[in-house]
Amino acid sequence: MAVGTLTTVPVPAPRVIDRGVAGAAMVLGPVAALPLAAAAGLVVAGGVAVGLPALAVAALALGVVALGSRGLHLDGLADTADGLGASYDRAKALDVMRRGDSGPTGVATLVFVLLVQAGALTGAVSADHGAVAAVVSVLAGRCTLSMSCARGVPSARPEGLGATVAGSVPRVIAVAVGLVAAALAALAPGLPWWQGVAAVGAGYFVAAALLARCVRRLGGITGDVLGAGVETAVAAALLTLAV
Repeated sequence: MAVGTLTTVPVPAPRVIDRGVAGAAMVLGPVAALPLAAAAGLVVAGGVAVGLPALAVAALALGVVALGSRGLHLDGLADTADGLGASYDRAKALDVMRRGDSGPTGVATLVFVLLVQAGALTGAVSADHGAVAAVVSVLAGRCTLSMSCARGVPSARPEGLGATVAGSVPRVIAVAVGLVAAALAALAPGLPWWQGVAAVGAGYFVAAALLARCVRRLGGITGDVLGAGVETAVAAALLTLAV
């Protein structure tokens, strides 16, 4: 479920999807995204090796990640922005998010977040740790999935991906994922130990703020909210790593 949902890697569908399977899939999200993170790091390393401009290298790396995830999280970011910007009425906001199109708020948010990601990764490439920054940020973003699906976080709808995964991850496991992510980021080569930890912390902080906003406005999470959390966490982690 983790690989099939979060990547384009062809895998057999799960025989059964219950709360245990859903929770495990969200916890294993960073593991499923390892090929995407590795691909982004390799693109950065290869682009630098052949002398491509830093901005082009950053854009190519982000494009590979988007392609490898079907643009799922980017779509969620745009839909969530449209829903939050459309109406203070919960039902209307959820209806806007359910539609397949993107409005001006969603498009603008998508552009701004991608500009932040590309600009920050460009800075990391120029500082000679772009490959590491790409890997750490991609994985940090997926680590926030377990937080967004922790026990006590409700679903905004009675159906859909959000309903399947909402509250499916025990809180202690969600906390453990964040601590392990921070510990591993502290060991990232080419970075001061504190910068990797700060990047993970920044990603979690921004994703948690968005999660709290969506719970208040929408009544809980949806699949779109999960994707929005991932992309905003990636942006925050990259900004921290660009310093």
